[in-house]
Amino acid sequence: MPLAAIPTAEIQKIAVGVDRPEDVVVGPDGRVFAADHQCAVAEIFPDGSFKRLGPQRGAPNGINMDRQGRIVIANFGIYDRQEGPLERFDPATGAREVLLDEVGGRRLTSANYPVIDRSGAIWCANSTHAETWPQALDGRADGFIFVLRPDGSAQIVAEGLKFPNGMAMSADERFLYCAQTSGADVLRFPMLEGWRLGPGERYGPVLGKLQNPAEPGVDHNELGYTDGVGLDAEGNLWVCLPAANKVVAITPSGAVTTVIHDPSGETVNHPTNVTWGGPDLKDLYIGSIRANYVLKARSPVAGQPHVHQL
Repeated sequence: MPLAAIPTAEIQKIAVGVDRPEDVVVGPDGRVFAADHQCAVAEIFPDGSFKRLGPQRGAPNGINMDRQGRIVIANFGIYDRQEGPLERFDPATGAREVLLDEVGGRRLTSANYPVIDRSGAIWCANSTHAETWPQALDGRADGFIFVLRPDGSAQIVAEGLKFPNGMAMSADERFLYCAQTSGADVLRFPMLEGWRLGPGERYGPVLGKLQNPAEPGVDHNELGYTDGVGLDAEGNLWVCLPAANKVVAITPSGAVTTVIHDPSGETVNHPTNVTWGGPDLKDLYIGSIRANYVLKARSPVAGQPHVHQL
């Protein structure tokens, strides 16, 4: 079934006043949490209000949840000139702990988005070791993907990537998808035994243009810097294009359809991640790197559940 576009008029702003809500996660009990730079996470209530939880530390970015209801936080440190470790926050106790601050002798400076498989292993990207934010998007291929196994050991499983960003895992855990921001594309990696990845290949087409100093004046609606990704129940891979204020979907056939586009940015302003919740998994939540609110809408198709939603 073709994906129907979501009109901007049907998208509402919630949690107004939250600080850089890059990502959202919905628990199995329906509780909604967003990344917030003023704390660990902000809990968003049904009336759209929110409450900050946990101590302020680091630069919360991509978040997800394990089967115990604890929230895994990837800290994108480079944005704030801070460290970028992988952490875990327990809403039940308020405890916030560092899970990993280096892997393979390489310091985590820009942990970005974590996904968790059925074994409890956490897969996450470290986007870059650039010193400043402008340098991070210059096309350098210094990013990597790492895995934190259930036994606490960790390993780099893919490297030489152009700003690896949002990730999603196929329902059968055969493939890991990763947005490559400075490549304006998405890579798909076979998931192998022993928590390893096979070689990555581009999934779908290049999704837009990149800024080129030699060719100024690119229409922002055509920019293809890929950010967060998420799979729906029909196998469509939703991809956020923040610089274009757009969300597209790559269908299983490889075609691309635009699901959301707000050229003005008045409502959909630099969307960075998508997630689904609600009893039917059709409540769509969208985070942002720039707006001080989270977006909520009804999705034309249910989301694929994360392990904590199964």
